[in-house]
Amino acid sequence: MYNYCTLFNSLYLSRGLAMYRSLEKWARSFHLYIFAFDDACYETLTKLQLPKATIIPLSDFEDEQLLAVKPTRTTGEYCWTCTPSIILYSIRNYGLSNCTYLDADLFFYADPEVLIEEAKGASVIITPHRYSPMYEDSESGGTYCVQFVYFKNSDEGLAVLEWWRAACIEWCYNRREPGRFGDQKYLDVWTSMFTGVHVLEHLGGGVAPWNVQQYDFTHRIGQVWGKELVRQHVFPVIFYHFHALKYAEKDSFTLSDYYTLNDNDIEFLYKPYIRVLTSAGREIKALSRHVVAHETHEIPRIRKSLRRMYHLYIHGKFRQFYHQSYFLR
Repeated sequence: MYNYCTLFNSLYLSRGLAMYRSLEKWARSFHLYIFAFDDACYETLTKLQLPKATIIPLSDFEDEQLLAVKPTRTTGEYCWTCTPSIILYSIRNYGLSNCTYLDADLFFYADPEVLIEEAKGASVIITPHRYSPMYEDSESGGTYCVQFVYFKNSDEGLAVLEWWRAACIEWCYNRREPGRFGDQKYLDVWTSMFTGVHVLEHLGGGVAPWNVQQYDFTHRIGQVWGKELVRQHVFPVIFYHFHALKYAEKDSFTLSDYYTLNDNDIEFLYKPYIRVLTSAGREIKALSRHVVAHETHEIPRIRKSLRRMYHLYIHGKFRQFYHQSYFLR
């Protein structure tokens, strides 16, 4: 059995449900522990009666240390602060032999079991960003991404997890300082500070907007496969991190206002996700019509496959980025 945990509030409900449905489709043996960060989220998830999920309300999870720092953090910062704590809570309260943290905006295209099996014997697994050169941000944003982080219930694993929890309680903010950025920059020191930490090598674990420019995608044997444009290495896509995708009005989605995507990315990665995301939204609405299951950004009506060049003024310079959107009728 592979155990996973995640956290989100009602504005991420449809994303969280889409992620669960993708695990349900691909994972042979799993259980997902979902930490609901507001009452509407908890009530809706309970109504959904997800057979392979346990729903934990915020009131059951928060301890004195977390509550003490909560007033000093924004909603997003508090979620980051809680990331190591929900993993530790899952392992201790449910007696788990292992637990992997998942960001709620991940979507699986294959069974993630292969990622964990790559590191048999390791107590911790972290995933590198693998930035494309134009988006390189290791120095400030971190070499590794808090998106898929595995911990074994072992002395080695718990030593890392408890250190991370203490660090996030002490400092976890959405600003960049030397050696610190949210809950993420802390991961940079794990391979040198601790034993039993494995850096994931499988390219299919961690495809994301900041590295997707290095790959081309196609369908093969019923799955999405990627191919490195430089080395021509072929690999199955295990999950994609839909960072920067935002809801807009009238079932529209802005895919990215920073990272460059192309038609191939949209066809094989974004369209399948948006279909499941939209289905998840309808499923939630059928049960809880009063619940807003996602944010909504008011923008002009977006045509299908609209592309426009935007000029942004960043750090004293004008830069150009493609702003891509997809409208689902």
